[in-house]
Amino acid sequence: MANEKQFPMTAAGKQKLEDELDFLKTIKRKEVVERIKIARDFGDLSENAEYDSAKEDQAFVEGRISTLESMIRNAVIINENELNKDIVRLGTTVTFVEVPDGDEEAYTIVGSAEADPLEGRISNDSPIAKSMIGRTVGEIVKVLTPGGEMEIKIVSIN
Repeated sequence: MANEKQFPMTAAGKQKLEDELDFLKTIKRKEVVERIKIARDFGDLSENAEYDSAKEDQAFVEGRISTLESMIRNAVIINENELNKDIVRLGTTVTFVEVPDGDEEAYTIVGSAEADPLEGRISNDSPIAKSMIGRTVGEIVKVLTPGGEMEIKIVSIN
């Protein structure tokens, strides 16, 4: 597994994943096992919707545990204190406006494991972040989105 994907993230993002992993292993896994046990007591498993649902939940939980373990194992922590705030990069918060007359928006560029646009965190793999990485304040950047091309102007980097 020498070429496993690396997951850039902040220390807080890694902690959030570790907390979710702990919850899944210590609480959720036990709840699902108990649901399976109860569903088995209903009898015929071939037509037992409760059993099928519990088994699906178990597969989801085990898959998520595996994913989280991989992400944590391959985490690359971004030291936010050492970031050069003159250039857009992973871990910086970028304020920009759509040219010519868009509203000001601000997003922190994070790794895909931490992305949550509703919370103001976009993935470094997103079209907007990809187009801004390596750029500086004042630059006008073309962004290719699924909806077409747009231009944005970088207002500030924090």
